[in-house]
Amino acid sequence: MKKIAIGFVALTLLLGSTTSTLAVNEQRGGLMGFIAGCCFGIRAGAAYNDGKEIHWREWVMLIPYVNIIFEIWNGIDGANGVTTSDYVKKYGAAFY
Repeated sequence: MKKIAIGFVALTLLLGSTTSTLAVNEQRGGLMGFIAGCCFGIRAGAAYNDGKEIHWREWVMLIPYVNIIFEIWNGIDGANGVTTSDYVKKYGAAFY
């Protein structure tokens, strides 16, 4: 098990350092860009590298059991037709 954990950490550091050159913003990418893409999906990773922040509703998705509530909340928003421009009006352009 230790070998798997060490391998994952090494892979994370390796991928994080190689992707930082691909980021549009020189301050973005790297380990945080890797975490954004790995934990929140390709859209959140790309948005983070474009200069957007990760929204608190995405961070909450990492908490077991609590994330079910926010998954349902996100699903209801999707079913109601909420768009990215609606989120920009509600939370600001720093996130969406």
